[in-house]
Amino acid sequence: MKVWGLTFVPHLVPMIRGMQATLYVDLLDANTEVQSVFAKTYKNEHFITVLDVGVTPETRSVKGSNFCQIAVQKAPDSNKLIVIAVIDNLVKGASGQAIQNMNLMFGLDERLGLEQIGLTL
Repeated sequence: MKVWGLTFVPHLVPMIRGMQATLYVDLLDANTEVQSVFAKTYKNEHFITVLDVGVTPETRSVKGSNFCQIAVQKAPDSNKLIVIAVIDNLVKGASGQAIQNMNLMFGLDERLGLEQIGLTL
Protein backbone atom coordinates (compact mmCIF):
# COMPACT_ATOMS: atom_id res chain seq x y z
CA MET A 1 0.00 0.00 0.00
CA LYS A 2 1.33 3.45 -0.93
CA VAL A 3 1.41 6.10 1.76
CA TRP A 4 0.47 9.61 0.69
CA GLY A 5 -0.41 12.90 2.31
CA LEU A 6 -3.44 15.10 1.74
CA THR A 7 -4.54 18.36 3.33
CA PHE A 8 -8.18 19.38 2.77
CA VAL A 9 -9.14 23.01 3.45
CA PRO A 10 -12.78 24.09 3.07
CA HIS A 11 -13.17 27.88 3.01
CA LEU A 12 -16.00 29.60 4.85
CA VAL A 13 -16.73 33.05 3.50
CA PRO A 14 -19.73 35.34 3.94
CA MET A 15 -21.87 34.33 0.97
CA ILE A 16 -25.33 32.84 0.66
CA ARG A 17 -24.37 29.69 -1.21
CA GLY A 18 -21.35 27.96 -2.62
CA MET A 19 -18.31 26.16 -1.29
CA GLN A 20 -14.68 26.31 -2.28
CA ALA A 21 -12.26 23.66 -1.11
CA THR A 22 -8.51 23.58 -1.53
CA LEU A 23 -6.58 20.32 -1.34
CA TYR A 24 -2.82 20.05 -1.05
CA VAL A 25 -1.32 16.74 -2.14
CA ASP A 26 2.27 15.55 -2.00
CA LEU A 27 3.05 14.08 -5.42
CA LEU A 28 4.93 10.81 -5.45
CA ASP A 29 6.39 11.80 -8.83
CA ALA A 30 6.89 15.55 -9.35
CA ASN A 31 7.09 14.94 -13.12
CA THR A 32 3.48 13.74 -13.34
CA GLU A 33 1.47 15.78 -15.85
CA VAL A 34 -1.43 16.34 -13.47
CA GLN A 35 -3.52 18.56 -15.76
CA SER A 36 -3.83 15.78 -18.35
CA VAL A 37 -4.51 13.17 -15.64
CA PHE A 38 -7.44 15.21 -14.31
CA ALA A 39 -8.70 16.08 -17.81
CA LYS A 40 -8.63 12.44 -18.89
CA THR A 41 -10.21 11.19 -15.65
CA TYR A 42 -13.18 13.57 -15.80
CA LYS A 43 -13.62 14.03 -19.58
CA ASN A 44 -16.84 11.95 -19.64
CA GLU A 45 -18.27 13.29 -16.38
CA HIS A 46 -21.06 15.67 -17.33
CA PHE A 47 -21.19 17.58 -14.05
CA ILE A 48 -17.44 18.03 -13.57
CA THR A 49 -15.40 20.62 -15.44
CA VAL A 50 -11.61 20.60 -15.26
CA LEU A 51 -10.54 24.15 -15.99
CA ASP A 52 -7.59 25.13 -18.16
CA VAL A 53 -4.24 25.83 -16.52
CA GLY A 54 -4.23 29.23 -14.85
CA VAL A 55 -8.02 29.53 -14.58
CA THR A 56 -9.37 29.77 -11.04
CA PRO A 57 -12.82 28.32 -10.28
CA GLU A 58 -15.45 30.67 -8.85
CA THR A 59 -18.54 29.76 -6.85
CA ARG A 60 -20.65 32.18 -8.91
CA SER A 61 -19.93 30.02 -11.97
CA VAL A 62 -21.70 27.01 -10.42
CA LYS A 63 -24.46 28.87 -8.52
CA GLY A 64 -27.79 27.06 -8.80
CA SER A 65 -26.27 24.08 -10.62
CA ASN A 66 -25.12 20.52 -10.01
CA PHE A 67 -21.70 21.29 -11.51
CA CYS A 68 -18.28 21.10 -9.90
CA GLN A 69 -15.38 23.07 -11.31
CA ILE A 70 -11.85 21.87 -10.62
CA ALA A 71 -8.50 23.60 -11.14
CA VAL A 72 -5.14 21.91 -10.61
CA GLN A 73 -1.76 23.54 -10.26
CA LYS A 74 1.66 22.34 -9.21
CA ALA A 75 3.32 24.55 -6.62
CA PRO A 76 6.49 26.07 -8.06
CA ASP A 77 9.72 24.28 -7.17
CA SER A 78 8.07 21.54 -5.14
CA ASN A 79 6.23 18.25 -5.44
CA LYS A 80 3.06 19.79 -3.98
CA LEU A 81 -0.16 19.68 -6.02
CA ILE A 82 -2.87 22.25 -5.32
CA VAL A 83 -6.43 21.32 -6.27
CA ILE A 84 -9.22 23.89 -5.99
CA ALA A 85 -12.85 22.83 -6.40
CA VAL A 86 -16.10 24.80 -6.21
CA ILE A 87 -19.71 23.65 -5.93
CA ASP A 88 -23.09 25.08 -5.01
CA ASN A 89 -23.42 23.43 -1.62
CA LEU A 90 -27.22 23.62 -1.75
CA VAL A 91 -27.39 21.71 -5.05
CA LYS A 92 -24.31 19.56 -5.74
CA GLY A 93 -23.60 19.33 -2.02
CA ALA A 94 -27.14 18.32 -1.03
CA SER A 95 -30.31 17.90 -3.09
CA GLY A 96 -28.63 17.65 -6.50
CA GLN A 97 -26.29 14.96 -5.26
CA ALA A 98 -29.28 13.00 -3.92
CA ILE A 99 -31.13 13.27 -7.24
CA GLN A 100 -28.04 12.30 -9.23
CA ASN A 101 -27.47 9.23 -7.03
CA MET A 102 -31.16 8.25 -7.25
CA ASN A 103 -31.00 8.49 -11.04
CA LEU A 104 -27.94 6.22 -11.10
CA MET A 105 -29.51 3.72 -8.68
CA PHE A 106 -32.61 3.42 -10.88
CA GLY A 107 -30.65 3.16 -14.12
CA LEU A 108 -31.73 6.60 -15.36
CA ASP A 109 -29.64 9.25 -17.07
CA GLU A 110 -27.76 10.93 -14.20
CA ARG A 111 -28.62 14.36 -15.66
CA LEU A 112 -32.38 13.84 -15.38
CA GLY A 113 -33.92 16.77 -13.51
CA LEU A 114 -30.58 18.46 -12.90
CA GLU A 115 -29.97 20.66 -15.93
CA GLN A 116 -32.68 23.23 -15.29
CA ILE A 117 -31.61 26.46 -13.64
CA GLY A 118 -33.59 26.63 -10.41
CA LEU A 119 -32.98 30.27 -9.55
CA THR A 120 -32.45 33.68 -11.05
CA LEU A 121 -28.79 34.26 -11.74
